[in-house]
Amino acid sequence: MDFVSLLFYFVIIIPSAIIHEYAHGWMANQLGDPTARYAGRLTIDPRAHIDKWGTLLMPLGLFILTGGRFMFAYAKPVPYNPYNLRDQKWGPVWVGLAGPLANFLLATAFALAYRLFPLVAASEFFAIIVAANITLMVFNLLPIPPLDGSKLLYALLPTSAYKIRSFLDRYGFVILLFFVFFLFDLLSPIISLLISWLLG
Repeated sequence: MDFVSLLFYFVIIIPSAIIHEYAHGWMANQLGDPTARYAGRLTIDPRAHIDKWGTLLMPLGLFILTGGRFMFAYAKPVPYNPYNLRDQKWGPVWVGLAGPLANFLLATAFALAYRLFPLVAASEFFAIIVAANITLMVFNLLPIPPLDGSKLLYALLPTSAYKIRSFLDRYGFVILLFFVFFLFDLLSPIISLLISWLLG
């Protein structure tokens, strides 16, 4: 990836993370919880979502520390109250999955543009947008707190597995950091497969 493409990737992953968070709030609002709406977070205005650490400093730091292999950003988490949701068991799952789904829809839209206009100068950037959003989607689906995939895992775990949930709640971020620095390559085949499938 050349410098221009790398810069574009950094610029596009931030708006993608913002849309990801907006989708969480939108879904929560649809399912009965207006917390995000009352907090002024049902907007794509970056000023409402940018987190200095997660949106700006962390992606740059990860890029430097991993030698350019990995860059991830997150926007300020949208607040929501799961107790307001009409479905207490599966409501949090749908709220959690709304973010990755938004990234998949973005990737699909730009993949379609890439296929329809393969010879235009912007086609390479369309492909980068697809790659950025697929990476965000797959990474967020990991069943490790605080990532979105953990909401699905918690819904599927039996009540008797409360010790597992307690362990993940306590050490999830440490496990996540370990995964990013030592195991992220395990996701690369899945990410590459989905990107290839979308771009054709």
